[in-house]
Amino acid sequence: MPIVTVFGGSGFIGRYVAKKLAKQGWRVRCAVRRPNEALFLRPYGDVGQVEPIQANVRDEASTLRAIRGADAVINLVAILFPTGKQTFDAVQFEGAERIARLCAAEGINNLVHISAIGADADSEIPYAETKGKAEQAVLKHVPTATILRPSVVFGQEDEFFNRFAGMARLSPVMPLIGGDSKFQPVYVGDVAEATVRALTDASAKGQTFELGGPEVVTMREVYEIVYDETRRKRLSLPVPWWMAKVQAWVAEIPNRLFGLAPLVTRDQVEMLKLDNVVAEDAKKLTDLGITPTTMDSILPSYLYRYRPYGQYARMKPSIDQES
Repeated sequence: MPIVTVFGGSGFIGRYVAKKLAKQGWRVRCAVRRPNEALFLRPYGDVGQVEPIQANVRDEASTLRAIRGADAVINLVAILFPTGKQTFDAVQFEGAERIARLCAAEGINNLVHISAIGADADSEIPYAETKGKAEQAVLKHVPTATILRPSVVFGQEDEFFNRFAGMARLSPVMPLIGGDSKFQPVYVGDVAEATVRALTDASAKGQTFELGGPEVVTMREVYEIVYDETRRKRLSLPVPWWMAKVQAWVAEIPNRLFGLAPLVTRDQVEMLKLDNVVAEDAKKLTDLGITPTTMDSILPSYLYRYRPYGQYARMKPSIDQES
């Protein structure tokens, strides 16, 4: 079996990538910081085919151990907000540069790097800036690397629709930041398929692809989708940008003091000012032979748990009326 090292293999996208790789006959090393928390990956393949190994992209030695002997490498490591030593610069830029540099030293030219739409080395937003600098570093060391830039990724374990659905379950009023900001949500299964195909498609080498679904929606429409799927009537309350920045600053306090995940960060507020959609002239999922999956074919399969009566929410009113 050919060997592929997947950095961040236990994450949201990583677990889907690992499963698809195993089905296609790869031997998968899932390089993660805490292998004991990634043991759920082992049943994705035959005995010994998918194995979590310890590696930290901030550490040279462990990163090299994870790469050495591999035929291909995938980097999925990213963070939504900094915590302690896990800063944007250390993880998203320096970590990506380290992986690419060591791949080049080991003679590995089959590298897939997962970036994000909006990556821009000249951006004043640290998240977007480090994503952009990482792309430059990856292509500098491995010119044949494939860059994948997904829009907002949705799926059963996502932190996008699940977060808003959880909020809607608890609050009758939903703060709406950037109501007109546009997104092109892409299904995690499609992102995983694109990642796997990029390893074997010779025409993808050295190319950058922007991954988006078939629908472009505004944040306001995202809320409406969540309300419809969770069968809840909620009031969307628009929040001015200046107030959103203040709320984000307050929300970051527990993160700065205790390392807790903030509901929203100032970086995310700034990112919401920009549309997160695939550029018209960009290479897309279809260029990899993938038909994008619609939201309405996936969202009901996991958002039903936020409904007042679970999957039977639609039935409850009629039952009450009959009784």
